[in-house]
Amino acid sequence: MDINSLIRQYFDSSKGTPTIDVFDNDTIYSIYQKVIGVLTRNMEVETTMLQALSYCFYEVLDNVLTHSGKVLGSVLTDYDAEKQSLRVLVADDGMGIRQSLSQYPKYASITEEEALKTCIDDSVTDGKGMGFGLYSTSLFVKDVGIQFEIHSGKHKLQLVNNEFVVTNAELWQGTLVFLEVHTNKEINPNAIVANRTDCISQYNEEFLDKTNIEDLW
Repeated sequence: MDINSLIRQYFDSSKGTPTIDVFDNDTIYSIYQKVIGVLTRNMEVETTMLQALSYCFYEVLDNVLTHSGKVLGSVLTDYDAEKQSLRVLVADDGMGIRQSLSQYPKYASITEEEALKTCIDDSVTDGKGMGFGLYSTSLFVKDVGIQFEIHSGKHKLQLVNNEFVVTNAELWQGTLVFLEVHTNKEINPNAIVANRTDCISQYNEEFLDKTNIEDLW
């Protein structure tokens, strides 16, 4: 995986160099805690945005280990305090979305373009997961997104004028998820997960102690 090429393509306008991490089954949780923990300690980042991001970020990381057929994934992050924006890129060089979905009988004949359109629908799965991670992430970026892209094979899905569009692209062997979001917008985190789980409480229990929660009010 050419990390330098990813930095040039997705972080070219960043003032600094993005943080780069590699994760596997043993380190996924510590990487998740590190990234969200750093943002939590920044008082300029909106807490409700983080409560939703926390859920979506872990789901995107977990997708790599659950669906790619690979044991490693890469994550790049960059927070711009001046622009009040965050860029996150999660990538693998695995089998890709179409091949992963096609292992499930329902999607055996799915095309690559159809797979990109389908992967953000609710309850879409290859039989190995719940099929909710990219769906909730798509709701999240519709609320606070600046840029959003899922690139797999020779197609990519992007958020254009608040609609998801699939176009042809240069080959990416595997799956790449990129999002740039506003960090200062207040949202309803549990609406992002369609109220199926309490991501507000999950985030608070993981990253905020009682004193910090009281200070927010």
